[in-house]
Amino acid sequence: MTTPDPSLASQLDQVDRPLSAWSVDSTSDLLVRLARETTVAGLMHRILKEARLLTGAEGGTFYQLDESADSPRLVFKAIHNTVLGLESRDPAQLSRWPAIPLYHHQPGESESGQPNHQNVASWVALTRQAVNIDDVYQTGDFDFSGTRHFDSEHRYRSRSMLTLPLLNHEDRVIGVLQLINARTPEDDSRPFTDDDQRTVQAMAKFAALSLDNQLLVQSHKDLLDAFIQALARIIDVRSSHTSAHCERIPVLTEMMARAACEETDGYFADFGLNDDEWYELHVAAWLHDCGKLATSETILNKGRKLQSLLDGFDTVAARFAATMAQSANAADVEALRQDLAFLERVNRGGEYMPESDKDRVRAIATRTWQDAWGTSQPLLNDTEVTNLCITRGTLNDEERQAINRHIDITIDILEQLPFPPKLRRVPEYAGGHHERMDGRGFPRGLTREQMSIPARIMGVADVFEALTAKERPYKPPMPLSQAFSILQSMRDDQHIDPDVFDLFLRSGKWKDYAEHYLLPDQNDVDDVTPYLATNNISTTSPVSKP
Repeated sequence: MTTPDPSLASQLDQVDRPLSAWSVDSTSDLLVRLARETTVAGLMHRILKEARLLTGAEGGTFYQLDESADSPRLVFKAIHNTVLGLESRDPAQLSRWPAIPLYHHQPGESESGQPNHQNVASWVALTRQAVNIDDVYQTGDFDFSGTRHFDSEHRYRSRSMLTLPLLNHEDRVIGVLQLINARTPEDDSRPFTDDDQRTVQAMAKFAALSLDNQLLVQSHKDLLDAFIQALARIIDVRSSHTSAHCERIPVLTEMMARAACEETDGYFADFGLNDDEWYELHVAAWLHDCGKLATSETILNKGRKLQSLLDGFDTVAARFAATMAQSANAADVEALRQDLAFLERVNRGGEYMPESDKDRVRAIATRTWQDAWGTSQPLLNDTEVTNLCITRGTLNDEERQAINRHIDITIDILEQLPFPPKLRRVPEYAGGHHERMDGRGFPRGLTREQMSIPARIMGVADVFEALTAKERPYKPPMPLSQAFSILQSMRDDQHIDPDVFDLFLRSGKWKDYAEHYLLPDQNDVDDVTPYLATNNISTTSPVSKP
């Protein structure tokens, strides 16, 4: 076993010699290839591949140091083997290889545990020293039982092995690179040479810088994701009536956007989203209702038409009770009971209140009762009549305007945030879900032609989730047939985007959503044909980008 100086930094000070084996062009090309990788997974795969090519290794493994768990561990992130035809960076495939702990925790031991010096990769991570072994079957320095098991399972023979750490700019281990079975140009087996080791270490220095930058970007992205999702959950927690709305809208929005990207002809044939645009849409969907943080909880939690800080229906019921107690006519008492039951029903709200019910509320309000001072009072006051006659839901016009202001606040908040160029459309996407295709929506009265496809997608998602949500207090969970009928009317009335709605139906994405987020009783649709448009609904030319 070869173990160079304990400090890898001292080794890297000697990179002039291995670098002299590379031409300026080859070094430049390598750096360009590393820089082209825009994801952490892609960069790890590239680092392993470049190290293999530099040394002629048959295979290798890239381990990432994971310190997010209770104890640090090395996680498989890329595995290559040209002999076995193996080149994987798929997390699902890599998950069958268990992570390697850096410490063993035994009962009664200290919290840190004993260092795992049995495994060569963990030893390298702990000591930050490279290990170069001519034949893993002929050394007793490390436990290679796992390697032997792999060889037996795949009819393979591991021989030479080069394992070295990747250090970031803070001289901290961020990963371990392991190469297997070096080959000569004539394809003969050989050990890894000292020059191989120095060359890979030099390459690893540049690779570690690139990887550390990617990890830093990813950590910032993860932090942003966690922050916006925390905001969304705060909004959902503030009202049990709209709980999980902010979590479901990203799911629905991304389902519909995926359906649009999968189209090969028609209106969405040229529509597509790259990785940055997907993330942009993801952020916008999570933040689409962030303005509700400034909305009164009294309004957010108004589950009945007469509800304010207290349920106003209790006051109405007390009046009825007093009136019934004052009456000696059994027929009048029964009529009062029926009127009270009626008012209790309409107080729950709903999707639509007919004029006949409103007329009955007004008629009830003309009746009087005697208060404790013997004064005649109307059975319902003007405010109660106004609220009980709300046509849809439980909010009156003033409350509806107050809650609608959340979209103005959302736009104001998002437009003041210093989003990078890759996220510049977040305010537009998030702020457009209450616009109408005919320009009669709010807050800006945009028409269909003035809105991007992702913004129109979010509008349909917002309505569909609200219709089918299980938690709304003023209505039972709406079945899909009813929701699709309402959306069909909204499409024909130029409220929602016709192409997006029809795509949602045709693609079958509604089935996927229903399976995971709706109650079984809500899924009462087998054929969506009756809800599809019967003519060419597109009124604008398709676009290739958001």
